[in-house]
Amino acid sequence: MNLLADAFAWLAAPEQWTGPNGLQHLLAQQLYFTAIAVAIAAVIAVPAGWAIGHTGRGREVAVAFAGAARAVPSFGLLVLLVLLFGVLHKPEAATVTFVILAIPSLLAGAYAGFEAIDRRVIDAARAVGMTEAQILWRVEVPLGLPLLVGGFRSAVLQVVATVTIAAYVNLGGLGLPIITGLSLRRYEVVLGGAVLVALLALALDALLALAQRAAVPRGVRADQGRAAAPRRRDHPESATVSPHPS
Repeated sequence: MNLLADAFAWLAAPEQWTGPNGLQHLLAQQLYFTAIAVAIAAVIAVPAGWAIGHTGRGREVAVAFAGAARAVPSFGLLVLLVLLFGVLHKPEAATVTFVILAIPSLLAGAYAGFEAIDRRVIDAARAVGMTEAQILWRVEVPLGLPLLVGGFRSAVLQVVATVTIAAYVNLGGLGLPIITGLSLRRYEVVLGGAVLVALLALALDALLALAQRAAVPRGVRADQGRAAAPRRRDHPESATVSPHPS
């Protein structure tokens, strides 16, 4: 309990939020690497996932790639890429590492969003004369958006937690107080850094959860509400039961 109190006292100390290695600067570095990596991964993975979901081809390759990418140890990959890129290109090596980490979730979210669409909706769109491009942008993309945002949510959480290892190659981020605290045996600093990473991840998760909910088309939400109403009537025990009179 004293360690936790010391960690929060360290976080609350004004001197920790000033200077070039202040927590506000490290937090900005953490968010910068996360945003860059997820953005680059989205440019690669989302069009590929949409192509797989729209055509139905290449799903097995995508699943195999996603599984292999998830199995790669992030720290080992970072060290390998730093050696391959050279010490003068450590930011590029770190970015590639985090991009590889983000791609599987984005790829899965993109094609799973299309696969989850009722095929009768696609057939109806073709029946009214829509072109394949119109079906893609007017039907599949809007209906598949919630699962794609879910893929973004998973990718952001994975990357923002893993960016802490960037401190091991002197790139800053919230991993810096963790490794510094370990070397100095100041465990309140280690815990404070870990708490800050956890709070950042929780905040991003909450924001992306709201975005995922907002991404559901209004028509789909209305259909879900109408479908839920009969279930509530069929299961009256789910309703609020007033207490028995004494």
